[in-house]
Amino acid sequence: MEIKKKYRRFLSILSVDAVCLLLCAVYLSIWHRTPDHIKIRAGEREEMDLSLPASGLLYGSREEAIPVSLDQPLVFYANEKNKYQMDVKLFGVLPLKNVEVQVIDQASVIPAGVPVGIYVKTEGVLVIGTGDFTGFDGVRYSPARTILKSGDYILKLNGKTVTGKKMFMKALQENGAEDLILTVRRGDEEFDVKTAAVQDQAGVYKIGIWIRDNAQGVGTLTYIDGNGGFGALGHGINDMDTSTLMTLQKGMLYHTDIIGVKKGESGKPGELTGLIDYADDHILGTIDRNEDRGIFGECGEGLEEEVPFSPVQVGLRQDTKTGPAKILCSLDGKSAELYDIRITDITYDKEHINREIVLQITDQRLIQETGGIIQGMSGAPILQNGKLIGAVTHVFVQDATKGYGIFIEEMLDG
Repeated sequence: MEIKKKYRRFLSILSVDAVCLLLCAVYLSIWHRTPDHIKIRAGEREEMDLSLPASGLLYGSREEAIPVSLDQPLVFYANEKNKYQMDVKLFGVLPLKNVEVQVIDQASVIPAGVPVGIYVKTEGVLVIGTGDFTGFDGVRYSPARTILKSGDYILKLNGKTVTGKKMFMKALQENGAEDLILTVRRGDEEFDVKTAAVQDQAGVYKIGIWIRDNAQGVGTLTYIDGNGGFGALGHGINDMDTSTLMTLQKGMLYHTDIIGVKKGESGKPGELTGLIDYADDHILGTIDRNEDRGIFGECGEGLEEEVPFSPVQVGLRQDTKTGPAKILCSLDGKSAELYDIRITDITYDKEHINREIVLQITDQRLIQETGGIIQGMSGAPILQNGKLIGAVTHVFVQDATKGYGIFIEEMLDG
């Protein structure tokens, strides 16, 4: 009898745990389906159908609470730009999310889809890694190992601004074996560290670091706005060794000629190979910002000539539907063409940064040429129902026809 009681007690505990796990799974699923923010256009009636078992209160600037229910279509309307907060509760009881509702102006941009050469120069020099070396006396040294690490930026050497790798190496030799004060940025923190260089067996002063001061590559321009600016969405420029988002001193867009297409296949992403001429007369624009969601800057004189398309309306998240859509890209570096895709899934929460749209290439022309999505295609505009809704960001490694995209509404200031 005692064994049966213990067994029943065990089953009861197991059942309670199972119910708790199920409730947690349901909560997390609904949490992911609930948007972190909603953008609507001023002067337009906007409707969203989230179909969530949740309700809440919408607060305006006057703290007036308007009840909302997310299990039926939400209809928004506002005459002018503003911001609101919506406190959402699961089943009207459990706190779920605080959703920001932004009213923004209508926006139009020119979709691009043309490849561009990208060159950026870092602020200071980027530390790729640290190591040791054999000194003039035959002893192994590693002066920087305990004070610097991969991803650090060296901004100053003994109070002098570091303008690049060449300047840093020259200043290091001139300083000799004297103490060094390095001003370093690590993430959002800036601080000074002290060390001293040691001569290697060739008589060269070193502190045991590998550094970089620039990066270059080929990407796809997403859009040109009405204020002479551009955006190349998808992801920012990261150092290939450290995966660090590079802090820019300056950056340039250049005209590029596509000289080859490496077709993608399962497990092996393809790529566009471009030839970039870094002559001044091939500069198309200046890069001002390098962010997780892409690069942004000002157009040069020749950029708009390479984008022969007309402005289209910027689509918001609620304009985007699963189903047929198109991407705009160029495989020859000259004319961009529209290719058929299908949007298979849409995600709303911030955890899926740059992966809010799941898409699949369905156009056999593009599949035959590239195998699907390839490196260098990141930034290709996604259009649906005549609106620019986003841009391609990543390819599925195991299936080149599938990939992710980003909503262009993330770039709009509310």
